[in-house]
Formats: sequence, C-alpha cells, structure tokens
Amino acid sequence: MKIRKCEKCRIYTLKEVCRKCGSAAASPHPLRFSPEDKWGEWRRKAKQKKQGEEEKQAA
Repeated sequence: MKIRKCEKCRIYTLKEVCRKCGSAAASPHPLRFSPEDKWGEWRRKAKQKKQGEEEKQAA
C-alpha cells in the first residue's frame, strides 16, 4: 500500500478513493525530474492547455 492524498479535501489516505468526500486520491509525491526527459515538452503543453480550459470555465 502507498499513501495517497485526496485532491479535493487534501486528506491523506491509503485508499484509491477518499472516504470523506469520495473523490479520487493521487500520489502526493512529485514526478521524478530528468534533464533528458523525452516527454517534458508534451507534458508542459498539455498542462498549459488544461489550465487555459479551467480559466475559461471559471470566467
């Protein structure tokens, strides 16, 4: 078992789903960094696109 953190209420748990709010729980640890990251550029573009969509929904 690995520790996880609820994305919504920020509670730590060992389950895949938060027992308090029922939302998904993810690993609280950051991804490993590598200077030779083959997919870094793609991942950054996807993150920017997601943030742009969230800003449009908030407006």
